[in-house]
Amino acid sequence: MLDLAEILPDAPTAAADVLALYDSLPAVEPDAMIGIWHGAEMPTGHPLDGMLAASGWWGKAFLDSETVHPLLFRTGDGSALWALNPALASGGLGLATKLPLLKRQDFSKIIAGLEPALRARSAKARLRTTRYRGVDSATMIYDQLPINDVFRRLDGDTVLGAMDLRGIKAPYFFVLQRNDSLPLR
Repeated sequence: MLDLAEILPDAPTAAADVLALYDSLPAVEPDAMIGIWHGAEMPTGHPLDGMLAASGWWGKAFLDSETVHPLLFRTGDGSALWALNPALASGGLGLATKLPLLKRQDFSKIIAGLEPALRARSAKARLRTTRYRGVDSATMIYDQLPINDVFRRLDGDTVLGAMDLRGIKAPYFFVLQRNDSLPLR
């Protein structure tokens, strides 16, 4: 996973402070999201904190507005990226909020080993502009889950994402940085 301290050395850790940072940032145009992005969680005490790191999540791919892969993982040999079907992983969201000990485990090797069964056979999200917290900005809309990831610009190649998940009151924050060093297979 991307090192958050390299991107935001003084990253806020309180949810209210991250929300204030998010609200201060400019919107992102959907076209600016096209590409492959490496991700890092932004811990705020959210019930989902640690879940992506435990899974071995690498990032997201926005190939065009209709072809978005929300969950990228490294292949077993680390030479490429593959897209996981989020509908197959959604059960982990509920477990992560009820069994926080799961987030302290490393499931990356298990997930890599299950790649053939977990692999997305097609894109699982779309890219649109939506209004969130009073600002129109690029949003990744999951096809099969009640989740929207809304982005704000930190710099030309880095965005702060807020995952808006039905049933969870506070957003879950993460950072994405453009990185096309690994091919998507």
